[in-house]
Amino acid sequence: MKSISRSISLLLSATGLLFSATAAQVELDATKIDPNMRLIPADVNGLKFHAPFEKPFELTGFPWFAQDGRYRRMPLENTPALPPGVENLAWHTAGGMVRFRSDTGRIVLKVKLKQNGRMYHMSEIGSSGFDLYVGEPGSKRFLLATRFSSGSTEYTADLLRPQARKWREFTIHFPLYSAVESVFIGLDEDAKIAPPTPWTDPRPIVAYGTSILQGGCASRPGTCYTNILSRRLNRPFFNLGFSGSGNGEKEVAEVIAQIPDPALFLLDYEANCESIDGMKKTLPPFLDALRARHPDTPILVVSGTRYSSEGLDDGGQRPEYLFTIRDIQKNEVERRKNAGDANIYFLDGSTFFGKEWHEATVDGCHPTDYGFFLMAEHLEPAIRAILEKK
Repeated sequence: MKSISRSISLLLSATGLLFSATAAQVELDATKIDPNMRLIPADVNGLKFHAPFEKPFELTGFPWFAQDGRYRRMPLENTPALPPGVENLAWHTAGGMVRFRSDTGRIVLKVKLKQNGRMYHMSEIGSSGFDLYVGEPGSKRFLLATRFSSGSTEYTADLLRPQARKWREFTIHFPLYSAVESVFIGLDEDAKIAPPTPWTDPRPIVAYGTSILQGGCASRPGTCYTNILSRRLNRPFFNLGFSGSGNGEKEVAEVIAQIPDPALFLLDYEANCESIDGMKKTLPPFLDALRARHPDTPILVVSGTRYSSEGLDDGGQRPEYLFTIRDIQKNEVERRKNAGDANIYFLDGSTFFGKEWHEATVDGCHPTDYGFFLMAEHLEPAIRAILEKK
């Protein structure tokens, strides 16, 4: 019997199963069992590396890049100072993307992060990785995401493994919850590069909000709802979601209002301003700050999505205070419409997840990829209607 147990132990050890005293203490390393999960070093031979801000690459998502030269979502210098959460999270590159056309058969990224945004409830590919979409507007499809060791702040990773050489259009999304110090795009050294297909309208849709807007907890960057909408609408988005820090401060609105010629402002910050008094105090001055510089730009106010805990013992009913917060936003929009602002709109986010709203999040609050898909499904027709009306 002892010899049989020893043989089993040796067999498990050889296949990556570390067997200790009891079956309950077996520890698995799936990467040793499943070859599809193993990290394979990227081959950089025969590649030439490019910075994404070089022409003809098109970098978007960083409103002040031309001024500051940083992958950052707010300007480096602000008077008055930004709230600490916004100041720090502005380094996270949510919504950043680079687009281009090329006849390359390979793409490899060399990445250096200021920090790895590893979190317990979010894929590291989503928080600290890049992903690649291939195809022209209307036919973009996901192909690959960067693979790297957990916790890495520097990595070299494939995004396009060897393919037949032909002209293709590429979109690379930046990490959602990490600061990028540098990234270089490796293409075949003799590859030709050209600008991407032009946007339907180059004016950005400027979205402000919370961790949900920033992309928590998308499994990879391309499934954050602003990136989904950018692909569907063929329009640039500036993602100004600040995790735990989308509190609707007037000074933040004044900085956002500096962005020239936006096509639309989208406000989705209820989840960080989840009190009746908080929404009453912040929404009017926030809207006033936007209107002071952009009197005619459409503004879409979106109320919060549902939490899985709502109505646990009450047939799925929402707490009354959440209806009140929703109605504060709706009523403020209606008040402004009645006062003559024809370009302000409201959308009820509590309907986005449908009848099974409790299945659309990772932790009861932050959406899964499915949840982000549902958000985009509701927002796309609303945004189209607003922009077509304008």
